Amino acid sequence: MSDQTAPTGHACIQSYLRTLDASPGVYRMLDASQAVLYVGKARNLKARVSNYARPSGHSPRIARMIRETASMMFLTTKTETEALLLEQNLIKQLKPRYNVLLRDDKSFPNILVTGDHPYPMIRKHRGAKSEKGSYYGPFASAGAVNRTLNQLQKVFLLRSCTDSQFEGRSRPCLLYQIRRCSGPCVGHISEADYAASVRDAEQFLQGKTTRVQSQLARKMEGAAEAMEFERAAALRDRIRALTHVQGAQGINPAGVSEADVIGLHAEGGQACVQVFFIRANQNWGNRDYYPKTGSGAEPAEILAGFIGQFYENKEPPRQLLLSDDIEERALLEEALSQKAGRRVEILVPQRGEKKELVAGALRNARESLARKMSETATQGKLLDGLAEALDLDGRPERIEVYDNSHIQGTNAVGAMIVAGPEGFVKSQYRKFNIRGDELTPGDDFGMMKEVLKRRFKRLIAEDPEREKGMWPDLLLIDGGAGQVSAVHEIMVEMGVEDIAMAGVAKGIDRDAGKEEFHRVGKRPFALRHNDPVLYFVQRLRDEAHRFAIGTHRAKRAKGVSATPLDEIAGVGATRKRALLTHFGSAKAVSRAALADLKAVDGISAGLAEKIYDHFHDRG
Repeated sequence: MSDQTAPTGHACIQSYLRTLDASPGVYRMLDASQAVLYVGKARNLKARVSNYARPSGHSPRIARMIRETASMMFLTTKTETEALLLEQNLIKQLKPRYNVLLRDDKSFPNILVTGDHPYPMIRKHRGAKSEKGSYYGPFASAGAVNRTLNQLQKVFLLRSCTDSQFEGRSRPCLLYQIRRCSGPCVGHISEADYAASVRDAEQFLQGKTTRVQSQLARKMEGAAEAMEFERAAALRDRIRALTHVQGAQGINPAGVSEADVIGLHAEGGQACVQVFFIRANQNWGNRDYYPKTGSGAEPAEILAGFIGQFYENKEPPRQLLLSDDIEERALLEEALSQKAGRRVEILVPQRGEKKELVAGALRNARESLARKMSETATQGKLLDGLAEALDLDGRPERIEVYDNSHIQGTNAVGAMIVAGPEGFVKSQYRKFNIRGDELTPGDDFGMMKEVLKRRFKRLIAEDPEREKGMWPDLLLIDGGAGQVSAVHEIMVEMGVEDIAMAGVAKGIDRDAGKEEFHRVGKRPFALRHNDPVLYFVQRLRDEAHRFAIGTHRAKRAKGVSATPLDEIAGVGATRKRALLTHFGSAKAVSRAALADLKAVDGISAGLAEKIYDHFHDRG
């Protein structure tokens, strides 16, 4: 519900009280332009909203939010737990200014031991757990997973090749030669012995390392007694490798089997949350986050907001160990337990090993925030220097850098990167497949025009009032006067010529350090060779070039694997593979008789006729 004619502030909020009851639910506070200021949940909507209607007793942050409120919206729920879950979904979707926002929320990698093959493989997995097998994680980063997989290969000699590679081998690969695989593909290990190695690896991932070592020691002694000295030596090497793995893992808490350790440090309106992942009594890495603090929220609110959003798309562990207590801890426990389908505890340890773990996370959070604030201050100075060099009205908060990549006009792509006060904003990067059929191959001016036209057309449609922080303060183009002129034409055509824009050309001999800056209607200029602003611009341009090249290579690689079969409706990856396996090539498929197409597994008579018609213009 909303009322555009209502007054703002306390009077506006007061006007909604007569329509509310004591139901649990979620409320939204909106400003005069209908932008969402805040999303909150309440056990009793009428009681919560009446608190905002009071003219005094609010923190400066809440008082500002109330003054800006011009209308409200409400959704009732059956329970307060449902309201909490809905609140977190809406916060992530709407990104209100006064809420705590988790800005980096990528999924975490796991280790998968496959369960659909006589000789299971072990590999990294990210995303939905839809494949059959056992999953272990989460790990804090791909690097943490790769290190663990490398260690597991040394100790347990499990295969990492795909099933098709496994089936196609006639002799062992290099991993067998360097003792990272037991060679099941060519029968160098029996199915029973390999299964025993898989069980040992899974016990290790479950934290039962002492049991694994004892079992290996018994096997080594048995091999030595049987005078199988080569096998005994191999088992000895595995025990040594396992001991090295345990020593390299760092923090391995004896009394905490499964927990996320969460430490928060807030300072100067900024916050860092450090999360350590403890699984199977082992430290599986840590990651730091810098949530947006909702214009000055208190630590308890920051931590509660972070936890609600962090576990919205992740399975919570059995325990969360926090550095600060949070409001409505029991409610959040209930919501997380409901999501996990088992009990989840939220603890604020006061002594012992758990307290030490939290202290470690808190120390890391404090040090990470100090580094981040230092980097932000340096970035601010560079942005000020860039504003001065380009005669801008003020420090640019959002810089968009554009580049193109192609080979003689083929697989052409445009790339846009974004940078601001906190460095590169990779979640805002965009790629553009160049579509202009009328473009001459290799026409860089035309490509850049198409990219900018599409970019600003979308901006105008999505944020015509320039209120959502999506519009750039500065465009940097990789190129000289010609590129700048081409881009300026588009900006005039789109009515956005008020946005500052400059081209960065390599300059004399195309040497780095001799870059020239080009602007519309002004003479080119260069910065001093050792000017930090010049190095900053070079980093921006190099990042745009890196992103453009990577996008182009991905498109080219996809094109290499493309076949005429991709154009046929009903022929997906599985049927395409079946056809290519049966006939050997797409060309052979195109020449095949209708009867031969019908003989392929998975190809129905109707689809066979469709494939035949596609290549023979029949019907």
